[in-house]
Amino acid sequence: MLRQLFFTRDRKAVNARKGWYLRLSLVFVVAVIPALARADETAPARDPNQPIDEAYTQKIHKYTTAPHFASPLVDYLPASKTVPTPEAVLGDIAGAPGVLPYAEDVYRYVRLLEKASSRVKVFSIGTTEEGREMIAVAISSEENLKRLEENRARLAKLADPRAIHLDDAEADRVAAQAIPIYYITGTIHSPETGAPTALMELAYRLAVDESPYIREIRDGVITLITPVVEVDGRDRMVDIYRWHLAHPKEFYPWLVYWGHYVAHDNNRDAMGVTLKLTENVLNTYIGWKAVVLHDLHESVPYLYDDTVGDGPYNAWIDPILADEWQMIGARNVADMTKFGMPGVFTHGVFDTWSPGYLMFIAAMHNGISRLYETFGNGGADTEERTLEPEEYARTWYRQNPPLPKALWSQRDNNNYEETGLLTSLHYFNENKRLFLKNFYLKAKRSVMKPSEEGPAAYVLPADDPRAGLQAELLRVLEKQGVEISRAKAAFHVALPAKKEPKPKEGAKEAAKEGEAAKATPAPTTREFPAGSYIVRMDQPYSRIADALLDYQYWSPDDPQKTPYDDTGWTFGELFGAQVVRVTDAKVLEAPMERVGEIRVPGGASGTGAVFAINNTAEPALATLRYRLRDAAIEAAEEPFEANGKKFGRGSFLLRGGKREELDRAAAELGLQAIALTQAPSVKTHPVRAARVALVHTWLSTQTEGWWRQTLDFLKVPYDYISTQTVSKEANLNAKYDVILFPPVGFFSSPTAIVNGLSTAWGNPLPWKSTPETPNLGKTDSTDDLRPGLGWSGVAHLEEFVEKGGVLLTATDTARFAASIGLEQGVNIAPQQRMKIVGSVVRTKLVDATSPIAYGYDETLSAYCDNGPIFSLTSVAGSRRFRRLGSEMHTRPTGRGTISDPDFTVGRPEVEAPEEPKSEVWETPPVTDEELRNGFRVIPPALRPRVIFRYGDAKELLVSGLVEGGEEIAQHPSVVDVPAGKGHIIMFSINPVYRGATRGSYALVLNTILNFDSLNAGRKNAER
Repeated sequence: MLRQLFFTRDRKAVNARKGWYLRLSLVFVVAVIPALARADETAPARDPNQPIDEAYTQKIHKYTTAPHFASPLVDYLPASKTVPTPEAVLGDIAGAPGVLPYAEDVYRYVRLLEKASSRVKVFSIGTTEEGREMIAVAISSEENLKRLEENRARLAKLADPRAIHLDDAEADRVAAQAIPIYYITGTIHSPETGAPTALMELAYRLAVDESPYIREIRDGVITLITPVVEVDGRDRMVDIYRWHLAHPKEFYPWLVYWGHYVAHDNNRDAMGVTLKLTENVLNTYIGWKAVVLHDLHESVPYLYDDTVGDGPYNAWIDPILADEWQMIGARNVADMTKFGMPGVFTHGVFDTWSPGYLMFIAAMHNGISRLYETFGNGGADTEERTLEPEEYARTWYRQNPPLPKALWSQRDNNNYEETGLLTSLHYFNENKRLFLKNFYLKAKRSVMKPSEEGPAAYVLPADDPRAGLQAELLRVLEKQGVEISRAKAAFHVALPAKKEPKPKEGAKEAAKEGEAAKATPAPTTREFPAGSYIVRMDQPYSRIADALLDYQYWSPDDPQKTPYDDTGWTFGELFGAQVVRVTDAKVLEAPMERVGEIRVPGGASGTGAVFAINNTAEPALATLRYRLRDAAIEAAEEPFEANGKKFGRGSFLLRGGKREELDRAAAELGLQAIALTQAPSVKTHPVRAARVALVHTWLSTQTEGWWRQTLDFLKVPYDYISTQTVSKEANLNAKYDVILFPPVGFFSSPTAIVNGLSTAWGNPLPWKSTPETPNLGKTDSTDDLRPGLGWSGVAHLEEFVEKGGVLLTATDTARFAASIGLEQGVNIAPQQRMKIVGSVVRTKLVDATSPIAYGYDETLSAYCDNGPIFSLTSVAGSRRFRRLGSEMHTRPTGRGTISDPDFTVGRPEVEAPEEPKSEVWETPPVTDEELRNGFRVIPPALRPRVIFRYGDAKELLVSGLVEGGEEIAQHPSVVDVPAGKGHIIMFSINPVYRGATRGSYALVLNTILNFDSLNAGRKNAER
C-alpha cells in the first residue's frame, strides 16, 4: 500500500538520480579491525530459562514472510507476567498486517511500560506546531535510571572538556564510570510508517528480555527513543491508511500534508532549526548529552546503513566521526549478514555533505550520527514487491543483495529495524569506553580549534546596518548551543591577504619572482567596534558554528555527480548579515562577555510629528506595518537625511497614531523610530496593509510550506487558498491585493499545475476532516485532490492582474506564468549544461528605485537551484537568443583594420546605421524594422523591469556548486512585469527557503508593502 511516487521519498530520489553507481574506494583498516567480533563477545541467543510468549511468537513467525527476513534476536518474544506487550494496545503484535497506530496509541503503550517496569521512564520533550506531544522513552537498568542526573553530570564533563581543564586522564576516569546514551528517532517522514511499532517492541525487549545479549545492552547503555518525530504527519498518515482499509477497492489520497508546514524537508531543518520537531530533538540530544543520534527511515531494500554512504563527506566533521561511521556500519552489516538476512549494506549513493539532516545534530555536536533506510510498504499491508535491476544487483559493497521479487510485510520491516538496532546497541556497548573517549576527544578538538586548524573566531560587527537579521542569525546559533560573546571595547585583528589567482602558463616575462613578490598583497588589519559579536571557536560546539558561517565549495570535477541535497548554505550570506572569519588568535584576547538573550535596541526616540524608520531590507518592517494596521505610513522614494542620519529609499514615515504603541512595537521588533520636526521633502507613496493570498496546488505543498511558515513567523496575515479555489473565484480582486504563488516543487510542470491529475478515471480523492479521517483537512480541504487550476483559474489570475492585482511567482511558478502567457516580455531559455545544485549565488542590483529593491545594497547573495533562465524581449511572441561564448568582433572580415569600414568594389561607401546594443539582462531596444506596423511591440510602460540580475560568470558562485554558470550569468533574477493595471513579479531565485534565506525575504515583503506603487521610480524607454 502507498507505494506510489508521492510516498517513496528516498527510493524516488535514488531512482530520479539514476545511479546506483559507486566509485571503488578503500575501506580504512582502522575502521574494519575494531568492527571484528571478539572471541569473548556474547552471542545473540535467548535465555533458555526465560519463557517466551508463545502466542506472540507464533504471530511473529506467521507475519514474517520468509525465515531469512528474521534473526535470532527478533524471532521470539520473551514472556512477562507483569509487563504488557504491544498487543495490549495494538490488539495484535507489532508489525501485524492492517495495524498502524496513531502516535497517542504508541504513547499509551510506552506509558503502560513505564508503569509496569522500573526499567522504563517516559519524558515529554515538547509539542508540535499543532500542539501534539513529543516524547522520549529511556530504557536501561533500574540502577542506571535512578542515577540519571548523576550520569548526566559525568557526560557533561565529556561533552564540555573545559569543565575538566582538557585533562585526558580525568576524561578517562569519567568515561570509565559514565553510561552512554544512544538516542533513536523514528518516523520523521510520515509515509515511512514502520518505526513506531518496531520501537514499541524494541522497548519491550530491552525492558524484559533476560538474555545475556540484551541484558548487557540494558546494563551498559541508556537507550533513549523518540518513536514518532513528525507527530502531526503520523496521525494524518494513519487516517489515510484507515481510509484505505475502509475503501479497499478504491484509490486512496496521497499524504499531501505531512507536518504543519513542510513534508520531506523536515529532515533538512537541522541547520536553521525552524521546526518544532527539530528544536525538540536538538534540545533532547544536547540536554541528555547523548553520544549517538540514530534516525530511522524507509525507502531502500532491505537495510541500508547510509551513514557511511558515499563522498564527499561534510568538510567540518571530525575525522574521528568518519572512522566511527565505518566501524559501526561495517559491524552492522557483518552481524546481519551472518544471520542470513539479505540486502544489508552500508555504502551507497548518499553523500554526507549537507549538515541539514536530523541525524547531523549529533555529527555537528561531537556525537555519532547514524541513519537507516529499511524497506517499508507505506502502510501495514503485506504486498509482493518487485525491485529494479540496480536494486538487486550484487556489487562489491552489497555481496548479499535483496531479492528481485519477494512478499514483504510490515513485520519483515520491523524485524530488520529491530535487528539492526540491537546489533548496533550491543556493539556500541562492547566498545562504549572507546566511543565515550572519542566523544570527549571530538569535543576537546573543537575547543582547541583556534590553535589547530582554525579559525579563531567569527566576528559579526556591531555597525552592521541589518541588526535585526544579524540577531536572527545569532539566535539560530544559540539554538544550536553555541556560545555568543560581545566585545566590551573596540579591538583590532589581522586579516590574511586575499590570494591572487596564479598567472596562466605562457604569461610574459613581467611576472618574474621579484615583481610577483613585490605585488603580493600584505595582510591587513581591521578594527571592530565595541558591541561586536564574537563567536569563539574555542568552545565545544564550535563545529556547527564553523559549518554554518563558513563558505562551501563543491567542485564540478568531483566524482560525485549527483549531490543528494544542497551544496551551499553560508548563513551570513543568506541572512544578509556581515560575518568575518578571523584566524588571528588575538581576537580571543579582546575584552568580551558572554551574551544571554540576543536583543536589538529599538523604540521611538526624539520629539516631532513624523517618525522615520530606515529601510535596510529588514523583514521586521512588514511585521510593524501589519501590527500598526491603522497607522498612516508612507515610503520615501528617494534617500534623504534628517537629524544627522541617512535614510535610504523605502524608509517608513509615520504620521499620527499613538506614540506608545509605536514605541512598544518598535522596541519588540528592534526598529529605531526617530522623530523628525518636519517631513523630508522627498516624494512618497502610501504603504498599505495589503490583503494577501498564498496559493498552493494539491500536487505538493512542500516548498510553499516554507513561505507559509515565514509569513506566520512575521505575523503577516494571509488567506491560504488552493488552485481549485482560484478556479472557482471569479473576482479575486474583491478579496486580495497580492497573490503569492510560491514554488510547487514536485510535479510542477505548467500542464500539471493547470490540469492536476486526470479525473477521467478512478474515484475522488478527498482531503477533509470526517469521523473517518479526523486529522485531515485542517490546513485546507477539498472533496477531490485531483483537479488543478484549470483554464478558468488561469483566466481568473489573468483578470486579477489586469484589474490591478499583483501576482508574485518564483522558480517553477514563474516558469508557469511565462509558459501559459500570463505575461509578455519574459521568455524562459532552455538549459544546456548548467548545473546549480542548491547553491548560494551572487546577484546584482539593477534598479534601486524599484520598491521591490528598497533597503538592498549593490549585491545580494541568494539561493538558486537551477533557476529558470529569464530572457527579455520588447516584441510579444519573439525570443531573444542567449549570448554564449565570447562576444563577436565589431565587424566582419574585410579590408582595413578592426576600426575601419569595409568597402564594396564599384560602389560608393555607405555608412551603416549603428545597431542598438543592450546588456544581457536588459530589454533589447526596439529597432526601426520592428516598429514598422509594430502591433507586436510591447508598449514601454508594459515592458519587463529588471530589479536584480545574476552576477557575471566569474563571480556568480558564492557557495556550493555552479557548473556551466555562464548560461545564467547576467540574466535577470528578479523581474517586475506590468500587465494591465497590475504586475506579475517573477523570481528565478527562491527568496524564501528552509528558514535560511532571510536576507532575501524583503524582496517578497517589499512587493507586498508597495503593491499599489510598484511603478515608483520606473523609467520607460522612449519608444
